Amino acid sequence: MDVPPPDELLDAVRRLPAVAPLVERLGEKPPVALVGGGVRDLLMGDRPGDLDFVVEGDAAALATRLGGTVKLHDRFGTSTVTLGGFSYDLARARRETYSRPGALPDVTPARLEDDLHRRDFTVNAMAIRLNGPQRGELLTEPGALRDLDAHLLRVLHDRSFIDDPTRLFRLCRYRSRLCFEIASHTAALAREAVRDHVLQTVSGSRIGAELRLLAREPGPVVALRSLSDLCLDAELDPHFGIEDPELGERALELLAAAPEARRDRLALAVAAMRVPRGRLARLLDALAFEAADRDAIVAAATRAQELASSLSEARAPSEIATAVDGAPPELVALAGALGPAERARAWLARDRHVALEIDGGDLLSAGIPEGPAIGVALRAALMAKLDGRTSGREQELAEALRAARGQ
Repeated sequence: MDVPPPDELLDAVRRLPAVAPLVERLGEKPPVALVGGGVRDLLMGDRPGDLDFVVEGDAAALATRLGGTVKLHDRFGTSTVTLGGFSYDLARARRETYSRPGALPDVTPARLEDDLHRRDFTVNAMAIRLNGPQRGELLTEPGALRDLDAHLLRVLHDRSFIDDPTRLFRLCRYRSRLCFEIASHTAALAREAVRDHVLQTVSGSRIGAELRLLAREPGPVVALRSLSDLCLDAELDPHFGIEDPELGERALELLAAAPEARRDRLALAVAAMRVPRGRLARLLDALAFEAADRDAIVAAATRAQELASSLSEARAPSEIATAVDGAPPELVALAGALGPAERARAWLARDRHVALEIDGGDLLSAGIPEGPAIGVALRAALMAKLDGRTSGREQELAEALRAARGQ
């Protein structure tokens, strides 16, 4: 791979909108470098999204000196500073050791070269110095540029997946996002680590965090499907995993009609369809999913087939609304992907937004007493409006009053 000279590299970094406010305030010391995936993407000609910075010195002191809003994370010597509308993670260059497999690392301050050596894959073990006399210099681990050119994912040492088993999930994430191949020795190490059940050495919350990152990838179905290549999905649960990627892609396409819905929830539901309901809820709790996410995933994974049958039998929009009955959009999309796609699409894109011009106050004013009849009447009016049997406020009110009076 042909690497631009330092001045061109530095110019390329400075052209990133998020970098300019930071570089302008750095000064000459302490040395700061852009590291990791941001460098990788820049060298590939892409526009990096996630930017990480390493400080050879006190990151907290630098963050405070830069001004803005500062949040300190003492355990790993990392600080988050917000400047000019951008948020930056400044980490102190460090060396890591592991007291046991799967443990969080013990860290000590180190040089930038040492910091690169602790990283997950060679294509992420790269840095560009941003200040000082060596500004613009590219530092890499041996073989990093060769692997980047060959589109290969390779670990830096043989204990990588033992020291930090969450790297197995990152391997799947980068493979699906970058469309890189896994180097043969790295693939062998990964499969051996899975066979040795290294995930059992890691807390559920850390595994859950990696699983959520996978599901938030631009192509979440492909990302989650990649777990099966290493049998990682079965390590979570013998019945977890995406068996039908086309089903997942159809569901995601339907979900596009509900932009506020969560693609990650839907993709995880597709992966969890074969896991029994109670076991799935317990698994997601063990992986530290928030209650709202857990409930949405469980609902979509376990009720989609039943809702698909109901939607298939529905004809009028009111019947579709009755079948859906408040189901979250992720569930409707997955049910639609199982067969009744157009009914699901109509609900997600149009019918769920239909609203009455009247409300309970109008019925009270018309003499209907408080009680269940109000809700029954409003629902009847909404069903009539969905089916095109009413138009405008007066007709809605007339329909509601007939229902309230049992006519």
